[in-house]
Parts: sequence; C-alpha cells; structure tokens
Amino acid sequence: MADSGFISSTRAVPAKGDVPRHIAIIMDGNGRWAKKRFMPRVAGHKRGVDSVRETIKSCIDRGVEYLTLFAFSSENWRRPADEVSFLMQLFIRSLEREVKRLHENGIRFRVIGDVSRFESKLVAVIRDAEALTAGNTRFNLTIAANYGGRWDILQAASRALAKQSDSGEALSEAALEAELSMSFAPEPDLFIRTGGEQRISNFLLWQLAYTELHFTDTLWPDFDASALDAAIASYRGRERRFGRTSDQLKDAEAQGPHA
Repeated sequence: MADSGFISSTRAVPAKGDVPRHIAIIMDGNGRWAKKRFMPRVAGHKRGVDSVRETIKSCIDRGVEYLTLFAFSSENWRRPADEVSFLMQLFIRSLEREVKRLHENGIRFRVIGDVSRFESKLVAVIRDAEALTAGNTRFNLTIAANYGGRWDILQAASRALAKQSDSGEALSEAALEAELSMSFAPEPDLFIRTGGEQRISNFLLWQLAYTELHFTDTLWPDFDASALDAAIASYRGRERRFGRTSDQLKDAEAQGPHA
C-alpha cells in the first residue's frame, strides 16, 4: 500500500477539531438486542444494518470524513456456523442493495481484512463495490471484515521487511505504517464501542494508540444520531495532549493553529 501522507500520532501532533475527522466503531449488541425481544439473534443483525445506514448519514451531516466499522473479526469464525453463514449472506445482500446508493452519495467504500476466506461471490461483490466507488471523495466508509489488529500488524511488517531486505536498513515506523490496512486514512480520533463491553477486541491495535475511547451501554441496533452526538460530545470534552503537559497544550492553543 502506498503511503497516504498521514503521520502517526506517535511522531507528530494531529490537529484537533470539534468534530472527529475519523470515527471507528465496534458494533456490539445485535444478539442481545434480539434476545431481549424474544427474537432469533439474526434479527438483531438485520436491524443492525439500519443502524449502519443511519450512522453513515449522521456522520456526513456532522462533518466526519472517515467511518470505520468492525463488522466481522477474525475471531468471529468461532460463532455457530449457521450464524456465520447468515452474516456472510447478509453482507452480500446489504452490499448489493446499498452500493448504488453509496456511489450516488459520493461515498468511497473499502473493506479491510483477509477476504481470502470468504466465498467467491462475496469477494466479487466487495471488489465491484470498491471499484465503483473508487473515485468518490465526499465520505470514506471502511468495513473491517475477517479483520484482526494483530493480523494487520503482522502482514504489514512482513511486507515492509520484504521491501527493505536488500537495503540493510532497520524497519521503521513509517515503513510499517505504509503497509497497514488503514494507511489511506488518518488515525481514528474517536473510537466507539456499543453494547456495554469495554474492550478493543483486536481492532485497529496500531491505529488506536492515541484515539479517544467512548463506551456506551446502547446496543448497536438502538444506536442513533443522539447516541452519536453523545459520543462526539464526550470527545469534545477530552484534553488530547499526545504526550505533552496541560500547560504546553494551553501555550500551543494560545499561539494559534499553526503553533
């Protein structure tokens, strides 16, 4: 992957705005939402697609530029086979139904993760959607599917080392970053996990180093614009120091945005 020009927060201090430029979300709680209503777990997954659609619209309306959603982790293969099969078919149907709308609204669609384990029809639908929306610049939607943060770092390191094998140079942070799945995007400013759990669960391990974390008890099918606003309000109240002291932060703010 080519280096996008974005610099890691461990090497530079990114600008902070009132609205996060990049939001990453673990969409948790679909099964519990359905169980509370005496419905099968798959009903929660179907309802969760509506929340995805609403969250995309809400992010665009609020000026967010990148949204990354954790749809299926590399560990989710451990779930019951019939549920995994349903999720794969739901992904195909949802993408086939939504891709035209994404394109018409100027949304660029990408999938990160190891798609080699998916059936050929799903891979074809993903690649077709990525190709159709490749030129769109209004908003960036990324779906993490069969993704794991440790896998991401390992495959990035392997590719970076292969490129540097002849140079004799040590592997650098910049070289590794350029090979990560999310090299095309700035690091997330805000991470949200719904459903009440307070874990990162192997999601974007490298990229979340300085991301503000927001955990909510709201189950994903109930996540709406007001829940997003609550998360953004929490973000606005954070002091993002990136290793600096509070006094240094105040001095930098007093000197203006170019300090």
